[in-house]
Amino acid sequence: MADSLARIAREIAACRACPRLVAWREAAAATPPRRFRGQSYWARAVPGFGDPEARLLVVGLAPAAHGGNRTGRVFTGDASGDFLFAALHRAGFANQPVSVSRDDGLALAGVWVAAAARCAPPGNKPTTAEFARCRPFLVREIAALPRLSVVLALGAHAWRAAIEALVARGAPRPKPLPRFAHGAEARLGDVLLVGSYHVSQQNTFTGRLTPSMLDEILKKTRETSR
Repeated sequence: MADSLARIAREIAACRACPRLVAWREAAAATPPRRFRGQSYWARAVPGFGDPEARLLVVGLAPAAHGGNRTGRVFTGDASGDFLFAALHRAGFANQPVSVSRDDGLALAGVWVAAAARCAPPGNKPTTAEFARCRPFLVREIAALPRLSVVLALGAHAWRAAIEALVARGAPRPKPLPRFAHGAEARLGDVLLVGSYHVSQQNTFTGRLTPSMLDEILKKTRETSR
C-alpha cells in the first residue's frame, strides 16, 4: 500500500523517539508565557501541512516552543509563520496571509510546508542525532508528493536536511555538496533545491531577510514548479 500524507501525519504526532525533545516540548506547554496561559498546547511532534498535489515543498528548521508546539500546525502562531504565510499569500500559494490556529481557514495551493525536525528543540538547536531520527518523515513526505519538483529550504539546517532526504529518496549525492546561500540552487535528481534565509525574527527583524527578498524567491519557485 502506498504511503499517505495522512498516515505520515499520524505517525509524526505519535512520535516520542527523542527523549530530550519530548521533555522540552511538554515543559514548554506546562509553563507557557503569560499571553498563552490557559490555552491547550499541542505539545507533540508537528506534521507537515498543505496541498497533497504540491509542486513546491517548503522546509523549515523546527516548530517554535510557543508556535507550532502550541497550535499543532507548522509555522503557525508565531512571528516566523506570520512572515512566511504572508509571503505565500502574496505569491498565490495561500488563501489568506495569516496562520494562527489549525481551524483558522488557511488553505494552501501548490505547496506543502514541513520541518527538518518535528519537535520544538531547546534553543532552536536539534542535535545531529535528532535530525537523523526525524529524517525518515521528510523522506516519506517527499515520496508521497507525486508532483513535487522544487524544495525551498529555509536556512542552512533545512538545506542540509533536504539534501539528505532527497538522497535517501534516491537522488544522486552531489559532490561536492552544494553550499547554502540565499538564492542558491542545486539539482538533485528531478527536484530543484532552492535556498532562502530562514524566516526567523533574527533575520526578519534585522532586515537580513526582507519581504521583497522572500517574494523574489517564491516567484522563482512558482515559475520553476509549473
